Amino acid sequence: MHWSPRIGEAVAMAAAGVALALATLLVDPVGRFLVGGGAVLLLGLAARDLLLRPRLRADDHGVTVRALSGGTTIAWPALRARVRTSRRWGLRARTLELEDGTDEAVLVVLGRRELGQDPEAVARALHAAGAGR
Repeated sequence: MHWSPRIGEAVAMAAAGVALALATLLVDPVGRFLVGGGAVLLLGLAARDLLLRPRLRADDHGVTVRALSGGTTIAWPALRARVRTSRRWGLRARTLELEDGTDEAVLVVLGRRELGQDPEAVARALHAAGAGR
């Protein structure tokens, strides 16, 4: 099992970044700085989403989360997976928290965009596969 950001969203983000990069040719110097910064941000996020695939992978040994700094593997018996729901500005956001029970320093938080689907569904799949046994 694996979960990744949706390809369509990453491509759309890259297209918006290219459009902003082209728009820097049409604006004043201050606008170039602001619009260029937005283009760099969007292109960087799109590149990260396309390079770090799959973002979360579950196999016989446990789960592996890919990040720019490298991968983190958590074995099934040590894995604690839970969904945290928070409200800000009237919007509800769910995140999947993966914690290594043997190492207090490992806590991975992934949202819907990083997983490509609802964190609740991913947590159910991880619990069915053996998280926390």
